[in-house]
Amino acid sequence: MYSIKELGLTLEIEDNLLSNIIDIGVQHYPNEFGGFLIGNYSDDQTHLSITNTILPNKFKGTPYLFERDTIGIENKLKQFYAEKPKKFYLGEWHTHPNNLPIPSGTDINAINSIANHNEVSIKNPIMLIIGYNKTKVEFGFYVQFKNKLYRYE
Repeated sequence: MYSIKELGLTLEIEDNLLSNIIDIGVQHYPNEFGGFLIGNYSDDQTHLSITNTILPNKFKGTPYLFERDTIGIENKLKQFYAEKPKKFYLGEWHTHPNNLPIPSGTDINAINSIANHNEVSIKNPIMLIIGYNKTKVEFGFYVQFKNKLYRYE
């Protein structure tokens, strides 16, 4: 379980899902790769459960850049929305090969764009960054909250 004490927020993700996401990202080494995070919030909106990921159908990855398209993603999101309990788009994940899981300027711009996009119904998107090299994997969960980026600990 991860938390941001000053905001009273908590986040959980199953170890096997996190391991799967890491494995998918590492398969694209030396390029960055990523996907969409799916899950749901508690009724009081303070606890987040990440339950699934959706991978992009079309993307471009380089060692320092990941760009994904949303072609075909809407239909996959609708399937999750139809489940009980409903699952929603929560944010995004991507890798930083040979680097730390610290948001770059591009990452900050991207999460701001998601938070302010008129077709996205989430006000506080989540970002997972996976930094890794040949000997170590680190990850950081972040949330955009009231125009500020916070890291879950």
